[in-house]
Amino acid sequence: MAIKVGDKLPSVTLTQATMDGPKPVSTDDFFKGKTVALFAVPGAFTPTCSARHLPGYVDKAEAIRGKGVDVIACLSVNDAFVMKAWGEAQSVGDDVVMLADGSGDFTRAVDLTMDAAKFGMGERSQRYSMIVKDGVVQELNVEEPGEFRVSSAEYLMEQLG
Repeated sequence: MAIKVGDKLPSVTLTQATMDGPKPVSTDDFFKGKTVALFAVPGAFTPTCSARHLPGYVDKAEAIRGKGVDVIACLSVNDAFVMKAWGEAQSVGDDVVMLADGSGDFTRAVDLTMDAAKFGMGERSQRYSMIVKDGVVQELNVEEPGEFRVSSAEYLMEQLG
């Protein structure tokens, strides 16, 4: 069953794309004591993700943090090298933390996978956003396949008040 509002995030290890290279990070440590705006995309460098999803969070980063968010993070079932390159190509700087779920462990644990085999991409993450406070899901916005609306930075900002 997919994760829902009120659930604690599963304990798994992701990889953070840093300037010094890939860095393992446990979800327990990453989300502990913080309010995190997490959004997930089906794939780095893919059309909607690159043209609208990630840029929206970069453009609205200051306003989102102004509403009490400590960290904005982008997650994809890609490796950390791809996430780092995508972050650089999108000029995310320090505005968005790029998280790699290379083996899809987190995505499977929250049961938000999608089959993108027909696009040659295998198992990927659904497009979604969530607000997480101290590891607990406060808001969860899962897109219908092919849609881009409820996971946008603008929609998430409305939820933050």
